[in-house]
Amino acid sequence: MKAIFLLFCLGLFNPVFAEELTGLGGGLKPDDPTPMPEQRKWKDQEPLERNYVQQPPLIPHTIDNYEVNMKVNKCLTCHSWANYKQNKATKLSTTHFTNRDGIDLATVSGRRYFCMQCHVPQTDAKPLVENTFKPIQSLQPQ
Repeated sequence: MKAIFLLFCLGLFNPVFAEELTGLGGGLKPDDPTPMPEQRKWKDQEPLERNYVQQPPLIPHTIDNYEVNMKVNKCLTCHSWANYKQNKATKLSTTHFTNRDGIDLATVSGRRYFCMQCHVPQTDAKPLVENTFKPIQSLQPQ
């Protein structure tokens, strides 16, 4: 209301158009129930084949605004053992639960917690330099 009053005082507010104004809440009042947005399935493209044994899989979806820090890991929302089925996501490998001393843990190991250290989004961008890499024979199609 203060903003409308200010615009009115400056001569920039026309009451004829007042009914067309909506706030950032899209016209909802504070006590109105907020509609639940449809959950987006994040598969933007089919995963690419791996080129070598133990290669971390590429991420086949966007990760814009993903939060991964000491307190939050957005990746685990879909890829944890508890959530992967309902999200139709790839389950975390058991290797992510082993610490550097080879001890299996009940939670994701700190050395495997920051996913983007090893996993990167796949893209069809042109290579920056010439690449003559060939996958090992056992991974090549027969």
